Amino acid sequence: MHEQDQMTPNERLQAFIKGEKMDRILAMPILVSISHRVAGITHREKRASAELQAQSQIDCYKRYGNDLMIIEYGLHGVGTALGSEMNDPEDSLPAIVHHVLQDLKDIDQLDFDKTKKENDPWFAKTLEACEICQEKMGREIPTGVLITGPFTAVSSIYPTENLLRATRKDPASIHRLLRLCTDALKDIYKEYIQRGIIIVMCDPIASGTLLRKSQYIEFVKPYATELMNHIHELGGMCCYHICGNTTKIVMDMVDTGPDMLSIDNLVDLEYVKGQVGKRLPILGNVPPVDVLMLGSRSDIFESVKTCILKGKDSPKGYIVASGCDITQNVPVENIDYMMEAVRKYGRYPIDEN
Repeated sequence: MHEQDQMTPNERLQAFIKGEKMDRILAMPILVSISHRVAGITHREKRASAELQAQSQIDCYKRYGNDLMIIEYGLHGVGTALGSEMNDPEDSLPAIVHHVLQDLKDIDQLDFDKTKKENDPWFAKTLEACEICQEKMGREIPTGVLITGPFTAVSSIYPTENLLRATRKDPASIHRLLRLCTDALKDIYKEYIQRGIIIVMCDPIASGTLLRKSQYIEFVKPYATELMNHIHELGGMCCYHICGNTTKIVMDMVDTGPDMLSIDNLVDLEYVKGQVGKRLPILGNVPPVDVLMLGSRSDIFESVKTCILKGKDSPKGYIVASGCDITQNVPVENIDYMMEAVRKYGRYPIDEN
């Protein structure tokens, strides 16, 4: 437990869920892409080892006292299991260099058994990392997994530009891919939930920046809803995040049934509170680039203070978080400042002055 806190993250989260008193507001900066820098290793070293993935998250918690550790299954896991090829940079996030599916006529050639843990070394590695986090720190802090939603899973199999075009020209094939990916994700989510891991479902290609609302409703909402129902049938918990401007679809996102909604910094927190604050807790939305990467200590303090002032009276609760994953380009001391600001402005009872 952080020396300036009076509760562990587990105690704080349980109090939050029950509506009981907490020492301070919950804070869940998304410390995935930056975690290797906190641990003093390269990104390649981190992703090569379950032990180092876990240790990177543990090191973040020991330094910052944040309220959720997050292991990365990632956005491309389904595609790479099926045969999409990734590059292997030393100290940055890998990217897909060749998608396994180039022609929608070849969907039948995809073998989704490859996404199961016994056939996918990456999946097995991330499960092991979760288990290490639970074994070493589970009494203090919960562990989550950052994992793709259905539409982004399809984009890890079939090139994004082609995918977006095919929603108009060949929607039946896209629905077929979404069906296959959703069924695979059900099995993948199940393995994490059985280990007590919180699902952090991220679906950035479903962003309002890329899709019209009508496309979200047709191609994303039904499958996301099905996954949410599956998570809850298994006794799991899900935080739902879509990058970019989701203002027009925020109600539809909540209709899918998540336990918590995470919003990008492009979305107005006050607006979201008014629209869905009575339905579920809201996370957000300190800007990860303009503030956490490029801002000063005073900029970070001001942003955290503004977020707390906007979100503190949300009916179902508010959690301070970054507006998206925090990249390795953010100075690690800036997360110190973010958590320092949380402990200054988010200490209960909150002083509005």
